[in-house]
Amino acid sequence: MKQLGYLLLIGVVLFSCKKEKQEAKIVVPETLVEKKEPPVIKEFGFNLNDFNVVRDTIKAGDSFGAIMDTHGVDEAKVFEITNVIKDTFNVAKIRAGKPYMLLKSKDTTEKAQVFVYQNNKIDYTVVDFRDSIIAQKRKKPVTIVEKIASGTIESSLLQTFDDLDLNFLVAYNMADIYAWTIDFTRLQAGDRFKVVYTEKFIEDSIPVGIDQIKAAYFEHRDKSLYAFRFKDDTIHNTSGYFDEKAENLRRAFLKAPVKFSRISSRYNLKRRIKFYGNRIRPHRGTDFAAPTGTPILATSDGIVTKSERKGGNGKYVKIRHNATYETQYLHMSRQAVKVGQFVKQGDVIGYIGMTGNTSGPHVCYRFWKNGKQVDPLREELPTAQPLTEELRPAYFKAIEPLRSQLDSIQFKPQEIL
Repeated sequence: MKQLGYLLLIGVVLFSCKKEKQEAKIVVPETLVEKKEPPVIKEFGFNLNDFNVVRDTIKAGDSFGAIMDTHGVDEAKVFEITNVIKDTFNVAKIRAGKPYMLLKSKDTTEKAQVFVYQNNKIDYTVVDFRDSIIAQKRKKPVTIVEKIASGTIESSLLQTFDDLDLNFLVAYNMADIYAWTIDFTRLQAGDRFKVVYTEKFIEDSIPVGIDQIKAAYFEHRDKSLYAFRFKDDTIHNTSGYFDEKAENLRRAFLKAPVKFSRISSRYNLKRRIKFYGNRIRPHRGTDFAAPTGTPILATSDGIVTKSERKGGNGKYVKIRHNATYETQYLHMSRQAVKVGQFVKQGDVIGYIGMTGNTSGPHVCYRFWKNGKQVDPLREELPTAQPLTEELRPAYFKAIEPLRSQLDSIQFKPQEIL
């Protein structure tokens, strides 16, 4: 019996060992894990995966040489680079606040190889010094998207655009188009507008400004004012805005020397002032109130005849436009033009201030016709040249679909909060 027990024990042990060997032979297949390559990141025409990328912004006091030195480029190499690229990229003109990118090798040396300077959101300059030295001015691809907008004014054009969450740059462009025909300081509640415009985008999502206003409609004081963009000068490649009858919307003079300001005091020859014993003190100018530092614009082309500071006028500029018209702009914080300088309509000639006799920041705009001061808001100012007869058939054909598009846009009412 004892022997039988030993035999059974040995049998159990042998069976267990055999089973373990059989289990050890079972091979579990390995799970194949697909190795994913990092996504390709391309910017400024480079595959950024191939470099160590350094992004930074030009600081006050920074120079191209100092930036290169920080990243291991010696003085001799910097001199060579700047000398080779000087006709394409003047490194002395880099400006604080502008972003830049440096591409460095991925090996242990981390050698600087490419410098990218962003002039603005679209334009940039590449300085590639990996082998030979090359500098190129480039642009990011821009997508042009057509948009429409409309609104009803309760207080001001800018406020309406803000309330409707529209791009305020469209409002500024509209103000430029209608600057000769609408006094934007005197808009009325209920005035309405429609506009067809194009906006620029990079990477299909980042807005970088307004391309152009193709067509607009403004209903002001129950008067309908159409505006259509049309190339009227193929030699100089310039465009203007004309109404539905092909009449030029430009005038010889802007309605106001300041955008989106308000008239705080009008031309008034019978004005009485309490400070002077309620005596008549004629006001031969039109005061446009605006914050200190607001740009003051020349209302027409002309030659600067005075740019000085004198008595109650404070700092002022006077412009002769032709044998008939002169304008003057008083109380500036500073002038931006000199005597003898030619200025074009819309050029900045100075900035709103409080110099001279004034109780608040504004510009007193004075207007002479044949040597006599007059009220410019009551003058029938000369118009610019209308569209030539030979261009009119092409113009009417071009604006037909734009007018239909404008007319089909529904006015969006102003929200009452």
